[in-house]
Amino acid sequence: MILSGQEILSRMGEDIDIDPFDPRRINPNSYNLTLHDELMVYEEVVLDMAKANRVRRIEIPKEGIVLSPNQLYLGRTVERTHTHNLVPQIEGRSSVGRLGLFVHVTAGFGDVGFEGFWTLEMFAVQPVRIYAGTEICQIIYHELTGSVEEYCSKYQHNHDIQPSLLFEELDPERENDPQLPLNFGLERSHG
Repeated sequence: MILSGQEILSRMGEDIDIDPFDPRRINPNSYNLTLHDELMVYEEVVLDMAKANRVRRIEIPKEGIVLSPNQLYLGRTVERTHTHNLVPQIEGRSSVGRLGLFVHVTAGFGDVGFEGFWTLEMFAVQPVRIYAGTEICQIIYHELTGSVEEYCSKYQHNHDIQPSLLFEELDPERENDPQLPLNFGLERSHG
């Protein structure tokens, strides 16, 4: 069962935390989340699941930035969410989808207990100009039956855009080695 907008509102501060929160973004059965002012792109031609792939940051200027087809852009929400006893899920907004912009490739489904920013896997069907602060996606909350074990894994309590950390699952030694940085290859670019 999906929570109504009014039920989302009534559970704020208990099962649901959204920060910052704006009651004008409540929909009949969701809440709109906004796009942060940075993107991340992979610099590798071939992405390797077994390693940390190099990435580069791109700041979204005030006049917006054009996303190109055949390029994956990682973004994040401005809002940090924390959910208890419910399953959070993000979906694109229809107005954004009608411009040919996918906001998550396959990772729209969250876990009970997730706390952090939502990383967006953005892909454009054709060139499209985007702007920071746009209501880019919506979060939906599903009720859960059965005993609950809250999420506690590699993306929990993130503070930024999160590139794939699948390599940690493929190399368990890396996850336990404090000498190896988890932000390998992060570089900053403006423009």
